[in-house]
Formats: sequence, C-alpha cells, structure tokens
Amino acid sequence: MAARPGVPGSALRVLEEALGLDLAAAGDTAEAVAAEGAFYLEQVAITEASEDDYEYEEIADDNFSIPEGEEDLAKAIQMVQEQATDTQILEQKTVLPSKQQVPEVIEDFLCNFLIKMGMTRTLDCFQSEWYELIQKGVTGLRDLGNVPDVYTQNMLLENENKNLKKDLKCYKQAADKAREDLLKTQKERDFHRMHHKRIVQEKTKLINDLKGLKLHYASYEPTIRVLQEKHHTLLKQKMLTSLERDRAVGQISGLQATLKHMEIGHNYHASATRVGPNSEKENAPEGPTQKGLHEAREKIQSKTKVKDNTKDSEFPTDMQPNPNLYLHKENICPAKFDYKLNSIFRLHELPVSCVIMHPHKDILVTCGEDRLWKVVGLPKGNVLHTGFGHTDWLSNCCFHPSGNKLATSSGDTTVKLWDLSKGNCILTFEGHSHAVWSCTWHSCGDFVASSSLDTTSKIWDVNSERCRCTLYGHTDSVNSIEFFPCSNTLLTGSADKSLSIWDARTGNCEQSLYGHMHSINDATFTPRGHMIASCDACGVTKLWDFRKLLPIVSIDIGPSPGNEVNFDSSVYLATFTH
Repeated sequence: MAARPGVPGSALRVLEEALGLDLAAAGDTAEAVAAEGAFYLEQVAITEASEDDYEYEEIADDNFSIPEGEEDLAKAIQMVQEQATDTQILEQKTVLPSKQQVPEVIEDFLCNFLIKMGMTRTLDCFQSEWYELIQKGVTGLRDLGNVPDVYTQNMLLENENKNLKKDLKCYKQAADKAREDLLKTQKERDFHRMHHKRIVQEKTKLINDLKGLKLHYASYEPTIRVLQEKHHTLLKQKMLTSLERDRAVGQISGLQATLKHMEIGHNYHASATRVGPNSEKENAPEGPTQKGLHEAREKIQSKTKVKDNTKDSEFPTDMQPNPNLYLHKENICPAKFDYKLNSIFRLHELPVSCVIMHPHKDILVTCGEDRLWKVVGLPKGNVLHTGFGHTDWLSNCCFHPSGNKLATSSGDTTVKLWDLSKGNCILTFEGHSHAVWSCTWHSCGDFVASSSLDTTSKIWDVNSERCRCTLYGHTDSVNSIEFFPCSNTLLTGSADKSLSIWDARTGNCEQSLYGHMHSINDATFTPRGHMIASCDACGVTKLWDFRKLLPIVSIDIGPSPGNEVNFDSSVYLATFTH
C-alpha cells in the first residue's frame, strides 16, 4: 500500500516492518496520515539488500605529519594506536545480519487472497470500508499483527496440492492411454506371432510336399525309362511278328499253289495211281486242324479276289485352285466380337470332344466320350440322327467334302466312315495300336488320314479299303492331322513339340517346324493356306508363315492348355481352352 503523492502511507510502514526497522514515531505518523486523507492500494516490489549495495565509511589518508612545534610523545603514541585500530577494523570482515522472513500483514493477506480468487468487487468494498475505518481511527494496524506462518504454509500447500492433483490427473490420462496402446500392441504382437507361426507351418508343409514331389518325380523317371524300353521292345516284336505273319502268308500261298498243281496232276493220273489205302484216306473225315486250314485258305482267297477286283485310288495331280484364295477380299464387313450365348443343347451324358459344322447345311455333328456321335439340326437343336458303333470314346470327326459322309476317330484304335443319309457304318479302318486322336479327309474325297497315340499317322484309301501309307517320324503321340486345302500335303502336330509337313503320295517328311516348348495339341491351315496356327498344352499359340516356314508371332493365352485352334473366313484366329 502507498499513500497519495507527498503523503507517507501504510505501505511504507509495511516495508519498514518487513525490513525489521523500528520507527519510534510510527504512531504519530499514523495519526497525521489519518488527518490528511484517504489511502489506496498500490503494488510495491520489495528487493532484498545485497552486500554490493553496502556503503562503507571513507577513511582519511594516513600520510599526515605532525606539525612542528607540537611534537609530543603521548600524542605520537595515541596516533599510532589509532592507526592500528583502524587497520584492525579494515581487516575485519563485515557480516550483515541474515534477513528473517516476516509474516504477511493480515490486510495484505486478505487483499492478496481476494485478488487471487478474482473477487474484484469484494476487494473494492473491502478496501473502501477498511481504509475508511482506518481514517476514522476506529482500528489500528499495530494491534492486528501479522498472519501466522501456518496459514501461509497452508495456502502454499493447497496450491501445491492443486498442482499435484492436476499433474496426477494428466499422469492418469497418460497412463490410461499408454495402457490402451500397450493392450493394442500386445494384441497386434499376438496376431503377428500367430500369423508368423501359420506361415512357418505352411512353409514347412510346402517344403515337405516339394521334397515328396521331387522324390515321387525321381521315382517316375526310371519307370518311364523302363516303360519306353518295353514299348520299343514291343514295337520291335510287333514288327517281327508282322514280318513273320507276312512270311507265313507267303508260305501258305505257295503251298496252296503247290497243292493246286498237285491236285491237277493227281486227277490226270487218277486211274493209274489210285490204290485202296489212298482212296480210304481221301474218304476219311478231316480233323479240326485241317478244317481250320481250309477255312483260312478260303478267307484269304476271298480277300485276294476282292482286292484284285478293286483298284487303289490315285492321288490327283491336276488339283483345282483353292476356292478360298480370294474369299478374304469379298468379306468387306468388319468382324463382330460382341457374341452372345443364344442357346444350350444338352446332347451327351459325358464330355463333348468335338463339334463340326456341315459344309453346306445348317446342321452340326457332335462327338462325345459316351461313344456316340449325333447330328443336330439348327437352330432348334433337335437330334436328327445318333450314331452307334465305336466301343470307346470318340476323339474327332470330319465331313466328306461333299457333306454326305462322316469320318470318326476313337479310342478303340479304329477310324469309321458313315453314310449320313442312312446313318450306317460303311467302312472301318483298323491298323493303329493305340487310340486315334484325329482324322481328316482329302479334298478329292478318296483318302482319309488319321493320327494316333502310337506315334504314327496313316493314310487310308476309301476305294481299296486299305492303308496306303504309314508316316513314321514323330517320337511321341501325334495329336492332330490335316490336309492342306486342295493339295497332297499333310500337316501333323505331335507331343514331341514339333510340327511336320508330309507328302501324302510318298509318305516322306518334307519339313519339320520347332518352336513350341510343350506338347502341341492342334494345328491347322488358314483358308487361303498361307499361314499355319498351332497351340500347345500351356496355352501358347503360334503363327507360322507356310511359304517361308518361319514363325511369325507367339501369343500366350495360358496357363490353361489350348485344345483346338481354328480360323474363320476373315482370317481371324480362335483358340479354345479349358
């Protein structure tokens, strides 16, 4: 607190009491102040006294001389003692008394409390009423005394307690958040640990499976090698057996001729040479072996007579030009790719292996693994005819160029020709030792070619009803075969990853094409005949230039295998997979 300008106030008294100074005229000053006027509260900063602010007394210079005429022994001794006293005083260290903390005055305590609590209106009322009483002299500051230290300490402790509670609340919130983060982290740790364990288990399982597969695969190799050796041995035995059969047939033919000559000679000399025992042998009944020989001779004679009557067909030399050479120029309309499913025909009980369209009519033929082929009318899908005859699944079928006959290949190692007008089997070709995969007609209609699992292909003569030629060269199953349009050239695709081009007249392989990395499932010519398309077991389709016999482009549509590849009239390529 401070007084108005020019008037000492109670703030000065408070300052004096805080510094420990005792003013004798405090009471008189208070009366004088009360007589002069009112006071107001003002904030005063009290600083502690430091040692640097201490003012020392100035000491006179010691270099003085005793005036002449006044020299006296007693005065000289006194002066020396005074100098020694002054030296001792200077040598002594000045020690200031320690400041004692003075408790706060009650009125200041109350004012500070109201200011701290923000009770400004109460503070104004208190100051006006309090100092009005002081001015009237009703109460005195001296009698009130100071606030005990206990209250001050309690306030400090309350403030510290509040601050500690705030800190405790913050720490609790931080601890709760840390607990939640810890729980979340533990859950994530457990999840990742379980995931890691599962991955390790799967990895271990895959490693074990891989090892088992490697061992299993390693056990296959010697087995396959042994089977291949057995296969080659059986083929050799088969060839030897066929040679022995041909030799035996020749011997039988020779014996038959000899018997004929002998019978002629015997009839000529019958009267002279016939005796009783011989006549008895002739009239004696024949045994089962002789009957079998006679029946075999009769069959052979009948077959030779039929074959002698029918002549082998000749491959055409003057072929007609390919009618599809200029077909692509007539197709001016752009191709349509927005095809939609129109109808579904359920025809077979087992999977369908082949579907072909009739060259002239709105009918199609389907072949299935249920040993049946069916003729279906479009667009209704009604079954016009069902073909029975094969003893195993059907693999492929092909229309005669005229459209009145059908050739089918089967897993029963046969190729059958059917008359579509009657639905009867008119001819069966037997000669393959394993399943027949594919068949195709020559453009003249007199020859049928077939490819088989026995690594060979055969050309059959429809007129003489026999195999005209067997094509050897592939080292694995021959999966597809097709005649070049209006030509005597054959194209085969094999599981040995190669394509071969053959001359059907001589049975020689003219060229082989290599480039596939997997088994070739199908191969075909374009309608114009200038390109070849082939697809393999990993879905890779390749285009070849037939004139240069070089690959053009490779298209990977895997990983599903490509089962069939074909061209439309606009030279657009389609590959069928599953």
